[in-house]
This record gives sequence, structure tokens and C-alpha cells, in this order.
Amino acid sequence: MKLNESYFYTIREDIKEEESTSGNLLVKAGMVRKTSSGIYMFLPLGLKVLKNIEDIVRKHMNASGAMEVLMPALVYEDYYVKSGRKEAFGSSVFSLKDRWEKPYILGPTHEELFAIAASYGIKSYKDLPFNLYQFQNKFRDEARPRFGLIRVREFIMKDAYTFDKDLAGLDISYQKMYDAYKASFDEMGINYKIVTADSGVMGGILSEEFQAITDIGEDTVVLCSKCDYSSNIEITKLINERKNKEVKKTLEEIHTPNCKTIEEVVNFLETDIEHTVKALMFNADGKLVLCFIPGDREVNTTKLAKIIGAVQIDMATEDEILNNSNSVPGYTGPINLKVEKDVKIVVDEVVLTMNNFVVGANKKDYHFINANPEDLIYDHVADISLVKEGDKCPNCDGRLEFKKGIEIGNTFKLGTKYADTYNVKYSDQNNELQPVVMGSYGIGPGRCMVSIVEQNNDEKGIIWPYEVAPYKVAIVVINTKDEAQMNLANKLYDSLTAHNIEVILDDRDERPGVKFNDMDLIGIPIRVTVGRRALEDIVEFKYRNQEQADELTLTKVIDRITVR
Repeated sequence: MKLNESYFYTIREDIKEEESTSGNLLVKAGMVRKTSSGIYMFLPLGLKVLKNIEDIVRKHMNASGAMEVLMPALVYEDYYVKSGRKEAFGSSVFSLKDRWEKPYILGPTHEELFAIAASYGIKSYKDLPFNLYQFQNKFRDEARPRFGLIRVREFIMKDAYTFDKDLAGLDISYQKMYDAYKASFDEMGINYKIVTADSGVMGGILSEEFQAITDIGEDTVVLCSKCDYSSNIEITKLINERKNKEVKKTLEEIHTPNCKTIEEVVNFLETDIEHTVKALMFNADGKLVLCFIPGDREVNTTKLAKIIGAVQIDMATEDEILNNSNSVPGYTGPINLKVEKDVKIVVDEVVLTMNNFVVGANKKDYHFINANPEDLIYDHVADISLVKEGDKCPNCDGRLEFKKGIEIGNTFKLGTKYADTYNVKYSDQNNELQPVVMGSYGIGPGRCMVSIVEQNNDEKGIIWPYEVAPYKVAIVVINTKDEAQMNLANKLYDSLTAHNIEVILDDRDERPGVKFNDMDLIGIPIRVTVGRRALEDIVEFKYRNQEQADELTLTKVIDRITVR
């Protein structure tokens, strides 16, 4: 690409509406631009990076034996209704109707259509296994799009689906995808962790996430200080280490004026927060759920949703609490508690190992002290607490550590969920019909792009790894009016292009400092400067991630770049 003949621009000032480093740099580098909340256009340089990422993934997918297809983005709504996911996705789907009032959805994901497509080619066990994948735009009406390309409303996803005759076959197919994902992210140069995760609306037997480690990640990755344990915080089990040796005391109601928060109660009673139990109320799919957990913990809503079978969980309002129970906001407790029949009461399992704790008395300005498990009223007992850093590892005696991550890929063992729904079956060796076993695998190229920038940047701009860079080499001409400099620059440009090296020739009539700054901002891995020694066939060679520059002959430069 010769810049004097190309669409190219950069921005000097920081972008106020981009709150992340990657979002700021990608916009400043002229690679992407927001058109509205959560919707971006990919400009030439940005699209080249995105395509390079896709090509890496495509290479490893094809090497695994997967076959590429393309599904429609516009999907008849009944497919999602039949699988139960129209309701599960809730308000996050974009719905529309055609001129005949038939309902459609802009596809948030495509398990349904892949299951249907697979059924066309499956008759007997001899037709299995196989793997289909695509790169396709997905649409999700995010309530709070943020962090540039991390949480958006329209994005490209590489989604793949494996089809096997049994779980043993799924294990083999899953491992192939697991290895292909590792190879893809390794080639991109991303620092990532693989964690066990919640399967969410996907459902299934097992879910794992590939998390790029970065401070702006929305997910909390839980690691162990000793072993290789890793998981998403949403599913990490809390290991109870409380050793309660207290003799049980007599329950007593005590006046606690204006003590509505757990902190106020602790200060007023001069007690330890670990001797308290607090209440948290949620609206789960329109029904009230009262949760009681140790005062020093928070409710893990993902765990809670699984226990009660809910999709959407929000904090309950004071009116919902007052209208559905005899409790008083700020003083709610599981003793003498009366609720409407549809209200569920869930107690964290740690609470049942505590003695002589403080809870609300369901009466304004009053709490109970010396409460014990046998005093409580509840429907369910379960692990509903979020873990904290320093908690015990579920696998060993190590301690949990947290890192922030961006989910760049996920893998699911779906089992027969979609095969059962869409009657995807095969005849086994005994000529009996059996459901096909599926796996689902996703990669977000845009999130990979963001992760790479978050992990590879400095005060000058982006530092693209060679494999994903939009162009590998930038040739900067100091004086474009100097015939010798332009001749040498064009000679190098033609030679590298003949070797299939993607090159930028900065032949703009700009000051050298402007050109250097632009090439650093857009992150080209190698810069070759053609200047005063052009008549000697000598240029300056510099890597983007190094300060040192070398003076080399043109032949040596070509050799260094082409022999990698």
C-alpha cells in the first residue's frame, strides 16, 4: 500500500468516548470507528487485522478437519422458540417482522440452524463424526455496550459445531477443538488462561473459556497459588474453613436503632462481621427470592440462577419486599419469616455451620443475636456465595488469586440437547435410532483484536505481533522529492511485495516526525527508513518493539525480513 494513493488517516488526540486503551488506540490509528452505541465500522487497516486473525483461526480449524459453511444472520423466530432460547435470551435479541408479519431474529448464535443442517447429512453411524464452522455476524442488544469492541451489539463470531454418535466421540472432537484453539491463540501471541465456566443459555455438560489476561477484562479469572486450578468466578465453589467451636447460646432480640446495613450492625453491636448473616432480595424472572449469606460475603447470582432455574436476576425493590413478606428492608432475617407462597428462601450452606450469629428480626430497628441453624426458615440450602481472594482452593490447600480476563473463546459439550429438540438422530449398528451428540465452540475475532492491543502497546501506540499486523513492514521516505530515496524505496517495496510481504510505503509529503509517529501508532512491526544514504544503498532498519535501529544494506534488509 502506497499511502500517497490510499485511504489513510490517524488522530492525534485521545478519543474521549473510548474508555479503554484498546478502543482509544484503534480509533486513533484509523482502524475502527463507532457509528452508534455498540456498533463499529472496520476501516481498511482494522479490517486487515481482523482478517489476519480470522485466517489464523481458519487455518487451525481446517487442519482439525472442520468444514466451513455460512448460515443466514436472519433467522425465523420459531427455531429459537422451539429450543427454549427465545425466552432465555430475553430482551437481548433483536426481533423484527417481515411484510407478512412473520417474526424473525437477528441471530445471536446458531446452534439451532447447525443442528438442522447436520440432520440433512446424517442417516447412520457411518455419517459421523464431522465438524462444521462459520464466520458470521451475530447480534445482541447489549444493555450497556462498553470497552470498544469487547461488549458490542454487532460482532463477528467464529462458531463451530461437532457431531458425534456418543460421548466418547465428543471427547475426541472436543479435544481437537481445544488444541486448535490453543494453537490459534498461541500464534496470535495472546497471553491467556483456560478456565472452567458456566454454560449459561447454551446448556450442556461442560463449558470452558479462553480468557485473555488484561486489567480491563469484564470476567474474573480465579487461579490457585499452588496448583493449576482455574475457573471463572461465577462457578468457583466456596470452601468453608470456619471452625465453629462455640457453645450455642439463647436466641435474643435486641434493639438496633437505625442499623440497616451490615456495617452499621457490626459497629453498633461491636461484633465481628463473620458472626453476622445478611439478607439480599432478588427478582428472579418475576418471582421474589430471599437469600441469606454470611455477612462478609456477596451472593453469586450465577450459582443462584442455576439453583432456582432462573434466567434473569435483578435486585428486588423495597415495595416487592414489603408486598411479599412480613420483613422490613434493612432488618430482614430467616427467623419468624413469613412470605407469599411463590417466594423462595435460599440459605447459603456456610450459614448452617455457624453458631450464635446476628440476623435481622423482621422488625424495624431490631435484630436477633445468638441465632443458630435450627432457628431458621428456608426452602433451599446451597453454595450461593462469591469466593474472595485468599479463599482456599477447591483442589488443594493453596489460596485463590484473581486476574481480570476478556473471554476470547469458549467451548461447550452440549450433549444431546439440540439433537433431542430437532430430532437429529442416526441409525446405530443395531439399526436403532440414537440422538447425535453435539459440541459448540466459539471465538470472537474482535475480542482477540482488542486483547492483543491491550497486551501490546506503549505511549506511542499499538505494537502488533507480526502474525496479525495489517502490514509487516513500513518503508518511510525522509524526502519524497529526492529521486535516489524514492528509487531505493520503490525497489525495496517491489522486492518485498514479490516475496508476498505486506508493505506500507509512506511516500506522503509530510515531515519525517509525522511519518514516524503514524507508523508507531498503527503498530507496524518493522520500519525501514530511506534517507540520506540512499545513494549507498543503505537504509535504517528498526523493530517496533525495540529502541535500537541498525544501518543495513538493502540486500541485508531484504534477507532479514524474508528469512523469518
